[in-house]
Amino acid sequence: MRNFLFSFFILLGLFNLNAQTIDIRKSIIQSFKPEYSVTPKHIDIDKDGDPDLIQSSLFDSIPIYWIDDDDDMKNTDTEGDLDNDCLIIDRNRDGIFAGPGDLSIDWIDNNNDGIADMQVVAENNDSHTSEMWDWQSNYMWIIDQEKDEQFHYIDWKELVLRCWEHSGASNFFEDYHGQTLFLKAHVPSYRFSDLHYSWENPFLFYDTDNDGLTEMTIRLEDSCKFKKDTANQQKTDTYPTGKIDRAFLSFDLDNDNRPSNEFDFDMSLYFSGEGFPYDDQVHRFKNMQGLPGADSLFYDNRWRILTELIYTDHDYAWSLVFNRGLWNQCWLVFDEDDDCERWERVELYQPKNPLISGMNKGGIDNNPQADATGDRGEWDTDNSGDGNLYIGFDGKIHLYGAEKGYWRIDQNAGSYQGWGGLYESQYRRNQTEPSKFPTIAYEDTNGDGFLNLVQYDLDGDTNYEKAFNLNDFNIKPNYQIIKTATANYEELSTLFKRSANNMWAQAEKSIEAAKQYNINFKWYAPYLHPKSLNEKYQFGHWLQFYLFTDFCALAEKTKDEKLKHKVILAYFSQNWDSLLE
Repeated sequence: MRNFLFSFFILLGLFNLNAQTIDIRKSIIQSFKPEYSVTPKHIDIDKDGDPDLIQSSLFDSIPIYWIDDDDDMKNTDTEGDLDNDCLIIDRNRDGIFAGPGDLSIDWIDNNNDGIADMQVVAENNDSHTSEMWDWQSNYMWIIDQEKDEQFHYIDWKELVLRCWEHSGASNFFEDYHGQTLFLKAHVPSYRFSDLHYSWENPFLFYDTDNDGLTEMTIRLEDSCKFKKDTANQQKTDTYPTGKIDRAFLSFDLDNDNRPSNEFDFDMSLYFSGEGFPYDDQVHRFKNMQGLPGADSLFYDNRWRILTELIYTDHDYAWSLVFNRGLWNQCWLVFDEDDDCERWERVELYQPKNPLISGMNKGGIDNNPQADATGDRGEWDTDNSGDGNLYIGFDGKIHLYGAEKGYWRIDQNAGSYQGWGGLYESQYRRNQTEPSKFPTIAYEDTNGDGFLNLVQYDLDGDTNYEKAFNLNDFNIKPNYQIIKTATANYEELSTLFKRSANNMWAQAEKSIEAAKQYNINFKWYAPYLHPKSLNEKYQFGHWLQFYLFTDFCALAEKTKDEKLKHKVILAYFSQNWDSLLE
């Protein structure tokens, strides 16, 4: 009897729970789908006996239409499907759809397998802004090659596109993971002159090992032109140029991405200049066009009548960047403190004032998305090196042809990278920006394409207390030049492995040398046992650096100029064997 009563009350509790409607909109948990507020009305616009539209509303008063683009809607449906239908939302309730203030989402299944292959969002701000870019507007496509059915992330409580929302440091809700691409312009669709094109056109994500995560990205930009309508000061039109004039390439060199560390790029290259035309990069799609009978619903229906998009795809992007692009300059950034867990790290240190720090302050970290400290930037301002690379005097990967470079040291990643404020009027950084930091400066003083002057500001007072010109020590730059144009991700990853393993091998040699000279290396125990490739790279550098300073201190103490010279040669030639008997 006791068991019967217990079961009865359990069932009663379940019944009462199920009898209550849980309103997701009023909760503080995520809402992944729209919540309708009225009984749907079905409309048969082609008079074939089945519905083509569902008319409904959200939040009691926001009108919507679901448009059936694959003619499979039923009279019992309360919403469209997510393979080949379109949802338009009159977000500002002005009676106009796909116009100012509105949000539209379209799913497209190109091979009729019941799975969407691409999705477009047209999110328009509520006014005709006079700014070049309207950061609250997005005309954005995602083309999903891995068939995971993840696309744009819509906040269904606020009815806005939240591309950059994420859990953890970099688990983005938007489909930025794996083998995918997006095309995006921060402008209302009706202000963009030719919707075959875009601004980020495209942003490519490469999953080289099929683990669902991204090992490399290529971001190509058509900077567009802006023409103001003098007859209407509230209108600015945007015109794509058909040329890619900026290219960003980012690499997770040690492929250490994983859940809770979904993005971990280590190095980026940036090219700018005349670039290359891409009008011939045409991609036609079978089912892009929407139901013609619904065209009259749209303020701007141009993206609904497209049959093709023009962009460079995964297969051709690398070749076009290096073989078709005409570039004026190339920059490199390397994440030395390994704290960059965001795809935004395609943004680089700029060739500006090394003594100034702060977002938009005119220093090398001027870019809002750059790290304040922790990265190394190098700049080839005439692109004499064509984006080629080499492993240099310190065992690190450097940019061939760079005239100058700076490493702002954040030894323990204390100024942890971060960036926020996308939807605010001004960008902001989510990180601690130190007032003082050590800096290493690099310079190519003889124009041979290799950095040879190294200066150290270790106390952060912006004055370099030590300088070493490798030419003075007859250290010849017999480095192998890595031709980036003919390389690929796997080869660049192998290059970093060589750099890290050689760095650690030299660190072990430096320990052997320290033993011979009775230098107590055990003070540096935290660096003695690397547990990853990146730790070999970092620990190997710092072990050598500390032991180098200990050797120099010993030479000065004993007034042994011969030892000092030998130590400088050993350190800057990555040849600690020369100190071993």
